[in-house]
Amino acid sequence: MININDKIEAFEVDTDQGKFFSNDYNGKNLVIFFFPKADTTGCTKEAISFSDLINEFNNLNTIVLGISKDNIEKQKKFKAKYDLKCILGSDVDVELCSKFGVWVEKSMYGKKYMGIQRSTFLINNQGKVQHIWNKVKVSGHANEVLEVVKKL
Repeated sequence: MININDKIEAFEVDTDQGKFFSNDYNGKNLVIFFFPKADTTGCTKEAISFSDLINEFNNLNTIVLGISKDNIEKQKKFKAKYDLKCILGSDVDVELCSKFGVWVEKSMYGKKYMGIQRSTFLINNQGKVQHIWNKVKVSGHANEVLEVVKKL
């Protein structure tokens, strides 16, 4: 489990743009939003919201990375379909999701299953976690994250 003020270990993840190496972005802030499934209603709204604000994040020296368990091909289709501007990562083996503590037991209609809890992490330019949003409600979330980034 990752907590506020924890230093994030270097990681890599496959993305729609190739391999993402966290060490390549030292000196930049990083927003990682974990979402359950590409091209579903809530996840689409969330990714569009972050994409709509991407220029503002860029101007604040901040990379935005969305991660789900979907494979790269699905992420690329998702990105193209909605003209998304953020980087989309694929964590098929849920290694990164587990490391961040977002791979959790969920329940729907009394049936239990494992899935990604919608969560966002803000990591500052020194690699330390500054803010964590768990069990995110999509509406207004990207704007809320942007406001916190502005205060870094």
